[in-house]
Amino acid sequence: MSTNLKNPPHCPNCGKLMPAGPLAGFCPACLLAQGADRASGDGSDSGRFDPPSVEELAGLFPQFEILGLIGAGGMGAVYKARQPALDRLVALKVLPAISPRGANFEERFNREARALARLHHPNIVAVHEFGRAGALHYFVMEFVDGTNLRSLEQAGRLSPRESLQIIPQICDALQYAHDEGVVHRDIKPENVLVDRKGRVKIADFGLAKILGAEPEAARLTAEGQVMGTPHYMAPEQVERPLTVDHRADIYALGVVLYEMLTGDLPLGKFAPPSRKVQVDVRLDDVVLRALENDPARRYQKASEVKTQVEHIASTPDTGGSSTPPSILDGTLLRWAGFPLVTLRDGKRRVNRKEAFKMFVIFFGLLTLAFGLVSLVHGENLFGWLGIAGKASL
Repeated sequence: MSTNLKNPPHCPNCGKLMPAGPLAGFCPACLLAQGADRASGDGSDSGRFDPPSVEELAGLFPQFEILGLIGAGGMGAVYKARQPALDRLVALKVLPAISPRGANFEERFNREARALARLHHPNIVAVHEFGRAGALHYFVMEFVDGTNLRSLEQAGRLSPRESLQIIPQICDALQYAHDEGVVHRDIKPENVLVDRKGRVKIADFGLAKILGAEPEAARLTAEGQVMGTPHYMAPEQVERPLTVDHRADIYALGVVLYEMLTGDLPLGKFAPPSRKVQVDVRLDDVVLRALENDPARRYQKASEVKTQVEHIASTPDTGGSSTPPSILDGTLLRWAGFPLVTLRDGKRRVNRKEAFKMFVIFFGLLTLAFGLVSLVHGENLFGWLGIAGKASL
């Protein structure tokens, strides 16, 4: 691929100007982040966690009825289980006691688990219990009967209106966590759960940073490592990981909102949402401010994002929404000028009113045509048609 000197290449992840001959199309900082992600076990098979079978878990956790595996990754696995003593469903998350995250993993696990167990909020997955069983660390958590945001996006089941109902709930969860001194550091669609009633739950605080921790505790948690998921990490998570604060979560929230609205990640010199899809143009300002590279220029609180989004959702767009060239007034099918099938809130709808109008007009035109032919032939058209029919026999 040739390089245009007038338009020097930018990193598709963070948008920064790339040096000559970038490796794999990313700047060195983002490559470092991806390397850290692979080293943690998410990008390669070496050191990857092999989830135990249901039978193996049943022996370690006799107090639970293990119902099945929900999902597994490089660092752990989550199972659906039933707790007969309390007659409730729970999610059992297990992690290896010996982790590639470092020799101090057990200390960090215990300290962070205690901190996260303090978080009691309707939009955060509750932690009921944690500890160690055999060679596994474990969390017993609230079971969310639903799916994650990534699955909803891939299924194409999110309209802009539904997206604006989800974002305020994420903001509530983040604001509460931030007020409690906890930074999530890994907000992404996979970690946003939505139950069958549309209620949002933030999950997986495994990379969380506890603000205001003692120096030794901070060393155990961060150790200067890059923590997060590429494309969702704020620039400071890569460049200055020890200085990361709650505003990194606001950046990730901006990425999630952009992706929910457009279906794409905001990579490189990206277009505002309203230039890609038919959404309220006022959302452009919300997204762009949340995605500022400088933390000082972003929203300073998640509650500020919620206020803006709720205001936009509840008031009409007097300036008019921007419409991309691929969509004409939300119409998917026109026939003879009538919009028979339209796209509204991401759903196809048959416009019955327009179809009825078309039928009435065409029926009227047909009647008029028969009348004109009658006048031309000087007799009742239907009588003429009857004679013509007999003559043809």
